[in-house]
Amino acid sequence: MEAEHIEVAGFLSQFQPFSGLPQETINSIAQQVEIAYYRAESNIFNFGDEVHDLCIIRSGSVEIYRRNGDLYNRLSAGGLFGQMGLLMNNLIRLPVKALEDSLIYFIPESVFISLCDEFEAFAYFVEMDDHSNLQHAASDKNANSLMVSKATMLISREPVSILNTATIRQAAEKMTEEGVSSLLIVNAASPALSSALSSPLSSPLSSMTAESQEGEREQQMVGIITDRDLRTRVVSTGYPLDASIDQVMSTDLVTLDVDAYAFEAMLSMLRYNLHHLPILDKGRPVGVIAISDIVRYESQSSLYMVGTVFRQNSVEELKLISKEISSCFVRLVNEDANSHMIGSAMSVIGRSFKQRLLELAEEHLGPPPLPYCFLALGSMARDEQLIITDQDNALILDNQYDPQLHAEYFEALAHFVCDGLAACGFSYCSGGIMATNPRWRKTRNQWEVCFADWIDNPLPEALLNCSIFFDLEGVWGQTHWAEQLNFFVAQKASHEPRFLASLARNALSRTPPLGFFKNFVMEQDGQHRKSINLKRRGTAPLADLIRVHALAVGSRARNSFERLDDIIKSKIIPEGRVSDLKDALEFISMVRIRHQAINIEAGRMADNNIEPEHLSDFERRNLKDAFQVLSNSQRFLKFRYPY
Repeated sequence: MEAEHIEVAGFLSQFQPFSGLPQETINSIAQQVEIAYYRAESNIFNFGDEVHDLCIIRSGSVEIYRRNGDLYNRLSAGGLFGQMGLLMNNLIRLPVKALEDSLIYFIPESVFISLCDEFEAFAYFVEMDDHSNLQHAASDKNANSLMVSKATMLISREPVSILNTATIRQAAEKMTEEGVSSLLIVNAASPALSSALSSPLSSPLSSMTAESQEGEREQQMVGIITDRDLRTRVVSTGYPLDASIDQVMSTDLVTLDVDAYAFEAMLSMLRYNLHHLPILDKGRPVGVIAISDIVRYESQSSLYMVGTVFRQNSVEELKLISKEISSCFVRLVNEDANSHMIGSAMSVIGRSFKQRLLELAEEHLGPPPLPYCFLALGSMARDEQLIITDQDNALILDNQYDPQLHAEYFEALAHFVCDGLAACGFSYCSGGIMATNPRWRKTRNQWEVCFADWIDNPLPEALLNCSIFFDLEGVWGQTHWAEQLNFFVAQKASHEPRFLASLARNALSRTPPLGFFKNFVMEQDGQHRKSINLKRRGTAPLADLIRVHALAVGSRARNSFERLDDIIKSKIIPEGRVSDLKDALEFISMVRIRHQAINIEAGRMADNNIEPEHLSDFERRNLKDAFQVLSNSQRFLKFRYPY
């Protein structure tokens, strides 16, 4: 083999997909390569040109464009182009221009086809474009049984029901006869479904019937009674057994649709601290899932963690069990749960610590002097919390709040909870966004005035500090106040272009870590030099720009994936771009999640900083694609919300 062929072979062996080929194959390719030189700004291919070679950049760089003239990609040494044309009727779909003086290797079509036929990995690499690769990477995992199994698999029998005119004694007797721990209460006289029965995790229902006896099609489920209810509301209080069952049944129902998955049932029960969850098919109960059903189906889960949290009786006890949070996290990762499930589960665990601390605070301080709502902010509110998190929270107080009468109580409550969270591993917010800060303890009216001011007078610095408040959720007390505040914000923000433009400007403050030639740009100093912070440079800016679009369309969703669903429906940006955003968010999140799990299993402190050299070629390539999606989406943000 001649010297120039040896040089070509040495170059090819450095880059995918050639690096995985046998050396003799690379040598053979090198002897068939042709070389061409292109001056800067010259066209290499125009749209519709015939192509009969696979092109590899030896030196220089090229730009690839969409048919409408938009920049699609920028490639430097080792980059491939022309492969999609070879696979699609030998016609160029994406024009290519030399960005600077460039040398290009041309591999004949016959060699290309032979390589695709003989080497599966080579064919896989060239047959998928950037975004297809990213989409595959985002979903490339073995499905966990909780994620692919329907909630109906947890149901052990048909639902058992009784009319609301029955007595408590009759209900207890029927539960004993049927061997069940719950009864659905139905009302044959009510023709329509109350909106109160709609589940926050399922679509609003138009009708609901119970399968119990003749005339069932006219019956409506109006409540549920459980053995726990009988103990706490009847036996322990001496309530008369001949009283009507509807006097002690639970009416504030949470339900799931029959198409929901098992993990959704688990998370629903975690979120609302439920022991029984009705499953509906077009409004008709098909069964009730009890905690024992999940325990039987899933012997170990974060459900145990939450149940354990609520059994602890002091901050010290909570601190001890908080050490198990990392084990729950690693277990979810090792079972190949996706980022949405992991974020939801970790957020539910975090909420349970807040909720138990608030229970303990009220036991310690006495009942609150007036109603309140404790808020979770940021990633916990978005169901995107991971293992490394600080606490971001606030308080909504009743409008009758009087600082002279009530400030001392709520200050003590805030300190009890925030100090307890810190003891359990949820570090204090460095920016002071906690209920311990008097600035973030406001009445309902004051919060509306505050948000109205942020929206009507969108000062960039103020929005930079307060953007976290646009992700909020009530976790304790009058939680419906949080929903009302979310509704107020969603309605007002969507009609204020100046606010959206300012929020968009802030969302551009954190850019993806890609250089001019799609090289990784890493930290240059500090303890994390030569690494990339995947939260600061990846998931956080993605959440920021998704939030802007969500507020623009009046979405009341908080989770980024759910916000993207609302954005698709609004059609304010092309659906393909939204799909790219979903794939990018999932892939970056999973690289970050797996990195944290590896740290924990190795006994190291988990962090958000990855070193690209420790990633596989597959991960590096798709991470670059994901960051490119972020970069393109940030450019679109400038166009969509000009300022």
